[in-house]
Amino acid sequence: MIKAIFFSKFDVNEGPKVLHQVPANSIVPSSGSTQIPLFHFPDVSSYIIPRQDFCSRLLTIVANSYRIIGHPICLPSPQYPRNEFLFNFCLVLDSTTEFSPHLTVTLKLATLLRTLEEQSHFLSRDSSPPNTGKIYALCEILLEDLNNYCESMIPIDDANTLNIKLFPTYPAPPPLLPHHVPLSTVLLKKLVDQNWDLTMLLILPYINGINSVFQIALAADADYRLVRKAIRHLLYYNCVFLLDIFSFSAIYAPTAELASFVESTALQDECARYVTIPYSDENGVVTGDDDGPLISGTELVELYCSLKQGQSVRHFAIHYATMLERIDVRRLITFGVIKGFLYRVHKYAIAPAALKRRAHHSGKKNAVKTGFGEGGDGGRSMGKEDKYAAKTPQLEDGGSENADKADAAGMEAFADKKADLLKYLDGTHCFDEICTELMISERELMSRLKEWGDVQIIHQ
Repeated sequence: MIKAIFFSKFDVNEGPKVLHQVPANSIVPSSGSTQIPLFHFPDVSSYIIPRQDFCSRLLTIVANSYRIIGHPICLPSPQYPRNEFLFNFCLVLDSTTEFSPHLTVTLKLATLLRTLEEQSHFLSRDSSPPNTGKIYALCEILLEDLNNYCESMIPIDDANTLNIKLFPTYPAPPPLLPHHVPLSTVLLKKLVDQNWDLTMLLILPYINGINSVFQIALAADADYRLVRKAIRHLLYYNCVFLLDIFSFSAIYAPTAELASFVESTALQDECARYVTIPYSDENGVVTGDDDGPLISGTELVELYCSLKQGQSVRHFAIHYATMLERIDVRRLITFGVIKGFLYRVHKYAIAPAALKRRAHHSGKKNAVKTGFGEGGDGGRSMGKEDKYAAKTPQLEDGGSENADKADAAGMEAFADKKADLLKYLDGTHCFDEICTELMISERELMSRLKEWGDVQIIHQ
């Protein structure tokens, strides 16, 4: 919220001077006023009307727990006293207020007033007493509109109108990975207009809380980088919420926030409406007959408390099959994750042997690059396979040679598979990430991990 707006200029007799201020007496109190100003103007006057080196640039000053934002302007001309005209139009905020949206407002005001002064001497010819006239009215309307509506449109004269809007700033969105699942929090179709990006229009039908970012790119036949950029844009404006890939093999557990769900009947009713499956006829068509009792809050609390580490959603659904007859299990889990009283227990794979092998291979590569390999000839060192090939005589039997080539090709393909998986076995990549990037199922991933032998699966 803007605390005050004031206009100051350099007076040839008095120096830096505040001509107009809103509210009255907020910057410089008038004679006889008992109101305490927001800050002592003489202490900061040399920054409000600075020397020319600091003109034509944004300045922010903190004084007495208030932040002053200004953009001093110096216009040199022989028609002015002392051959120059210095002025500044400043906004005053609390020092703790996020001020980045107000920087553009201050810059636009300074640019407009400079143009008006250069064209018609709008500021220098204003002879109105302090806190009266057009400039004071501009300060007054601007303060009221920006604080109440975050935007303002003020006609200055027949040819100029001031249009200003405060755009909110949001924190940077969290990192967006291919396995993240966006869930819309608003009706995106109602926000669409003809100016929307083409990639955004392509991916909207596939943002359903089920498809991951990578799956959305495949389904929309769009470039993944453009899809990721579009979803980050939605994420920045809080139009989507990021979830994990839902599967019945996943594990979820409650957090301490579950206590708020237990105590809130309104939250329990909201959950019941969200997770209940509507009635349908024999053909699967929803009939609208939804007079049956919704699941009670006590039953919902029991279901959420039953989720725990070491128990997959599949086992949970089998054990509570009777209670879950009219409940969408995916929505039940999603609601808990959105509200913050459920968290996903991810799986990570660690292969000590693979880590050692990777470190060994990286050391060999470094040795080859520096020219100090095992061969000692400053070139590529001879590895075990090269030594074995050098000692083995060439086979004359074509059948045996073809068989060896086939075995070698199979070994090479097996080695490529292991090499693709190698970088994910350091304990920092969850199963969702591995399966998405390698485009394999969790069952296939587990079969590949068994080929490594010494692999530990960690739940965290």
